[in-house]
Amino acid sequence: METVICREIEDGILEVRMNRPERLNAINATLIKELLTVFQGLQNDRKTRVAILTGEGKGFCSGADMQEPASPGAIPGTDGMGPLGFVYKFQEYLAQLMLAIHECDKPVIAAVNGAAVGGGLALALASDIRIASTAAKFGAVFIKTGLSNCDVGVSYFLPRLVGAGTAAELMLTGRIFQADEAREIRLVSRVAAPEDLAAAALETARAIAENSEYGVWMTKKGLWSNVDAPSLRQAMELENRTQVLGCFTGGMDDARAAFGTGAKPRWKPL
Repeated sequence: METVICREIEDGILEVRMNRPERLNAINATLIKELLTVFQGLQNDRKTRVAILTGEGKGFCSGADMQEPASPGAIPGTDGMGPLGFVYKFQEYLAQLMLAIHECDKPVIAAVNGAAVGGGLALALASDIRIASTAAKFGAVFIKTGLSNCDVGVSYFLPRLVGAGTAAELMLTGRIFQADEAREIRLVSRVAAPEDLAAAALETARAIAENSEYGVWMTKKGLWSNVDAPSLRQAMELENRTQVLGCFTGGMDDARAAFGTGAKPRWKPL
């Protein structure tokens, strides 16, 4: 791939590194295509348990590449299209990437090493967990281009993570804010020094990968499904079915056997 580097850091943990450092990993058609390939491919990857998304160089992702405007033919199915059709298709293509990250059946940790603005903020929001370097900064900046700040999932994720009032202020002003404020408003779960960011993300990834395949898979699915549950009862119905199915994976037997010896469970694969 041209714009993404994937490497297995250790068993079950995959680093996905955006690799356009000269452009602060700005989003172009190739980056979208390659990230889509990675995250859609993870759906059928039994070996990977957790993915860490980060950026090469000083930036996480600086949003759309304003110096590389796309034109019809840049993405599949747009050859010969007029401006309206192409822009709409491109918008859907980028939105599809955010869905691929969010709906990936492996947890995704965004290790935000630098600027995460515009589409870069959306990539971080679509991830399950965000850990930031002290050098990171964030911003919903679509509004600064004359467009709405309701773009590629930001108006869905941000209010759910930080509350509607805080999201409104950030989205209506489009201001840039630093890692400490992101931690204060609970946009990120942890802040680390730049040199410690990779280790912090890996520590979290290991803690996830220690758990059973079924447990992690169904926790991610159930959590995000129940964020939108219309009632407590409906959320509990999903939980009930998930727990009953889990009783038949053998995981509880593995945990019981490990408890008796004081060792960590050795989970059987699904």
